[in-house]
Amino acid sequence: MRKTILITLMIFGVMGFMNAQQEPMYTKYMFNSLSFNPAYAGSHEYMSIRLLYRNQWVGYEGAPQSQTVTAHTPLNDRIGVGLSFFNDDIGVHASTGANLSYAYRFLLGPGKLSLGLQAGVTNWRADFEQLRFREPQATDNAFANISENQWLPNFGAGLFYYSKLWYAGFSAPRLLENNLRSSNTGIVVEEARTRRHYYFHAGLALPLAGDDLIFKPSLLIKNVGLFSGFSSNNTGLFEIGAPTEFDIDASLLFFDTFWVGLSFRSAFEAVTNNSSVDSVDAWVSFQLPSGIRIGAAFDQTLTKIGDPSFEVMLGYDFDYELKRMNTPRYF
Repeated sequence: MRKTILITLMIFGVMGFMNAQQEPMYTKYMFNSLSFNPAYAGSHEYMSIRLLYRNQWVGYEGAPQSQTVTAHTPLNDRIGVGLSFFNDDIGVHASTGANLSYAYRFLLGPGKLSLGLQAGVTNWRADFEQLRFREPQATDNAFANISENQWLPNFGAGLFYYSKLWYAGFSAPRLLENNLRSSNTGIVVEEARTRRHYYFHAGLALPLAGDDLIFKPSLLIKNVGLFSGFSSNNTGLFEIGAPTEFDIDASLLFFDTFWVGLSFRSAFEAVTNNSSVDSVDAWVSFQLPSGIRIGAAFDQTLTKIGDPSFEVMLGYDFDYELKRMNTPRYF
């Protein structure tokens, strides 16, 4: 085993107990919007299914591996519903869950505004036997007598405005901050809980040669713990370990079939050297006339970890060709 395994497992094993980013990360987020914004449900004119798999920092032991399955469809002109499943393995802990989404949309200006709600449950679990302990685990207060398997109910909300040529959305997919552990050693109180994540995403579709060539820039901003850090005794703020991250993406869509894009992922804190630049990414996607979509992404990590990441995607859009001829969609 590589000599880095101890450090890796400790980092990722404890990550579940820290105020750090706890949600899966995807480069192809524009094809997976339902996983973080319930208002996206039914925004297509047809049922849409997506499967994504991400292997982060390939070759690095204990690195994250994430899988997501989403399906959503409009029920009528105003109501859409969606269902998503996810699994996320990071070092010694893992989470698996499902969410049911409901969206209500109405005409507003040149586009539609969608209001979304979701409810779901997550199974959080940890296997601390994988860690190496300097002292016996039973005598280590940080790892002794803790629950290793919990079911965490939650609910979320989001907004999504879209027209033919642009969109913008804001969401908090899991509003409840569930306690994972709370124990008193007699010296300090350790706190372990999930943190509320906020997402802002936006994008444009700029025709360069009619519908045959579309330039599509997009942006995703992720923040952890906004408005949720005040302690119960009002003595201050809990320190949030995750920076405010952003993904900037630029892509070209050829003949509504072939998509190629480049992305850059970093954090606002990188400007002040409190964080590091994350990665540069490249991705491709094919939309077949039958409705099948396939895609892949490759991330070159720019941190000291150095190991790359990759994603693969498979999707299917029902009645895609018929709906595309009537109302072309770029998002």
